[in-house]
Amino acid sequence: MDTQFLIESFADFARNKNIDRPTMIRILEDVFRTMIRKKYGYDENFDIVINADKGDLEIWRFREIVDDNSEDIWDYDKISLSEARKIESDFEIGEEVAEEISLVDFGRRAVMTARQTLMQKIKDLEKDILFQKYKDLVEEVITGEVYQILSREVLLIDNDGNELILPKNEQIPKDRFRKGDTIRAVVHRVEMANGNPRIILSRTSPKFLERLFESEVPEVYDGLITIKNVVREPGERAKVSVESYDDRIDPVGACVGMKGSRIHAIVRELQNENIDVINFTDNLELYISRSLSPAKITSMKIDKENGRVSVYLKPDQVSLAIGKGGQNIKLASRLVGMEIDVFRELAAFEEEDVDLDEFGDEIESWVIDELKRIGLDTAKSVLGLSKEELVRRTDLEDETIDDVIGILSQEFE
Repeated sequence: MDTQFLIESFADFARNKNIDRPTMIRILEDVFRTMIRKKYGYDENFDIVINADKGDLEIWRFREIVDDNSEDIWDYDKISLSEARKIESDFEIGEEVAEEISLVDFGRRAVMTARQTLMQKIKDLEKDILFQKYKDLVEEVITGEVYQILSREVLLIDNDGNELILPKNEQIPKDRFRKGDTIRAVVHRVEMANGNPRIILSRTSPKFLERLFESEVPEVYDGLITIKNVVREPGERAKVSVESYDDRIDPVGACVGMKGSRIHAIVRELQNENIDVINFTDNLELYISRSLSPAKITSMKIDKENGRVSVYLKPDQVSLAIGKGGQNIKLASRLVGMEIDVFRELAAFEEEDVDLDEFGDEIESWVIDELKRIGLDTAKSVLGLSKEELVRRTDLEDETIDDVIGILSQEFE
């Protein structure tokens, strides 16, 4: 294998991999210096001149001429006068000998090893470039084409033919892909596995939703609206708190868009994920109240020391606060960074009921038994019927019923 073929084949390979010229020259020089060290044990007095475009390679060895009996004759950068005159007959002591070393002098095996080393270095460099490229793209949205669907992951390729991985647990549960589909995802992380870069994508990351807002809402992209926090139950529900530094801009309205035009595009991308956009505020009580939307809170108690909040709501608002499968309260807790406990607020007439047997010292047992006979076993169940209804349904006299109603009513005054 001649020098020109070796250099040209390497240069073509490097150019196909988009390796720049200075890097290509550096790799060539590193490999040839390794060859020199293996053969001579050192490379300090060697110069390597490479012209990759023409396939030219020159290796020059420089040594100072010393007397044949000199003590320095064994130094790596010295040559005896007699040896120097074999190269040129008119050399004198003290002059420098520049001797060109041919690639053939290293042997065919060394040259073949050099070629393999060059190709491997380019491949390693290509992997490193890919790793660095995607490391800089972490938390950014990219587009890839599905080329293989496996049980635990979907494999995609980018525009340069690089493999991307979308694991099952990073897919929205409702995602269904087919070969050839073009999908968007955020670069979740980049790692090296056995010397190869693994680019992991995600469609469940809160950052994916944040980047979608940036792409669909110009005010967010321009920095006029800031996304303070994003929490998600992928494919089901999400809460996004936003803030505007310009009083003229309504951050929630801008993110939702006219008739929901902006947020609908995001919802479709996320397989109809229900997105609540909330106006951020430093007022913690108001922020908590907004985070539990659409539920209306009556009152709350905040325990900052233990990171807990007790919220009280009317009975018809409790289910709204908790949400389907507890999603609303879980997301609200994560959004505000505190554990939220929901309590049902009881009105005066909704206080705890009392069993009739508790009144045994004031109401005779036969009277209690008569009320139980018609299905009335608590104080409220009795008070829930009119006097006329009680008279009609029991064998009790008017006066006895008046006494019972009076005793039971006092319990709730």
